Amino acid sequence: MAWDEWEQLKSQAAERRSTSMQLNHVPDAGGGGGSPDLVVHQDDLGAIGHEASSLHGDLRVQADVAGMGMPGHGAGNSMQAATELSSSNFTLGDNLSLTVEMWTSQVNSLLDACALISNHLDYSKKLHANDDAQIAAEVRGRDGAGRSVSELDKYFK
Repeated sequence: MAWDEWEQLKSQAAERRSTSMQLNHVPDAGGGGGSPDLVVHQDDLGAIGHEASSLHGDLRVQADVAGMGMPGHGAGNSMQAATELSSSNFTLGDNLSLTVEMWTSQVNSLLDACALISNHLDYSKKLHANDDAQIAAEVRGRDGAGRSVSELDKYFK
């Protein structure tokens, strides 16, 4: 690519770039732009967080293989069977014990992920609501009137 060609491409790109600020507006279909790539509403975040929390609760109760049939103390049925098989010199006992340990580890990882998703979405929702309130307070003057566009323009430089 020649230097002149590069300079020409740079100037064409600069001409296409708009220097004006647009708030709450998507350019017309003919003017480029299009629909936003990511749109998330507070209700969506709440629903996803609720589902993650519900999954966490259900999974914690229903996927506890190590604790299934636990009489209140000691190990559950699966671990008791593994111990019995191992004490009777069946190699299946060690394999069953390892399987229960791996299952428990994987379930705990999934429980942590569900809790992280739920907590993060709750936190994000609150944080963005607080950010919106702070921005609204900063944009309004002390008398409650809105600020001029030239005043707002300072925040974007």
